Amino acid sequence: MTPVEASTRPLPVSRILVIEDERSIASAIAARLRSEGYVVDTAFDGPSGLESYARLQPDLVVLDLMLPGLDGIEVCQRIQSDRAVPVLMLTARDSESDLIAGLEVGADDYMTKPFSARELVARVHAILRRAVRAAAIDAVPTSIGDIDLDPATRRVRQAGEPLHLTPTEFDLLMYLAMRPGRVSTREELLEQVWGYEVPSGARTVDSHVRSLRRKLGADVIRTVHGVGYAVGDETDA
Repeated sequence: MTPVEASTRPLPVSRILVIEDERSIASAIAARLRSEGYVVDTAFDGPSGLESYARLQPDLVVLDLMLPGLDGIEVCQRIQSDRAVPVLMLTARDSESDLIAGLEVGADDYMTKPFSARELVARVHAILRRAVRAAAIDAVPTSIGDIDLDPATRRVRQAGEPLHLTPTEFDLLMYLAMRPGRVSTREELLEQVWGYEVPSGARTVDSHVRSLRRKLGADVIRTVHGVGYAVGDETDA
């Protein structure tokens, strides 16, 4: 499935907040998302973005990494401390450290500038659909060692202590945990967890796995070189 093929009709009653200091980019994103049927609001710096978020309680935030007042990392961190709202982060920098920093504070996905409007729309559609699909899944609580996942409440505990994961991180970990010992390829994970393919798909999966390892421990998700990722040993399959 390509980003264009994933761009079907948006979910109803979805409100998106775009926090981007380059007004021409913010206006272009807002116009395109409105044409897809979304309600879109804009803010142009970190403090006003947080104020708009608190007032509007959007379903998704499109957030630039480099913002005046407060940068995107701080804004994302404060948003996620309130509730687990999906965040699509935009960055003009392509370094792995910047991308991992965004994921660690709660971004669900990221796009590197310049990007196509069609791909942005595809990612927004997929993120919002994933949230609705996850809420409808009738899955039972699952454990990986000392990590407990409850799909009904989307809560995670490690050794009894609550742990914050982004919606995408939760879905990725849950998908692997429900298939103990089974190796999932990056292509499978993109299709089943993200719901779309992107040019940098392998890197997207790898970045989220690195972020999960930093939060959970390096040995929770194992890499099968040349194939993909798994949790548990082969004997668990």
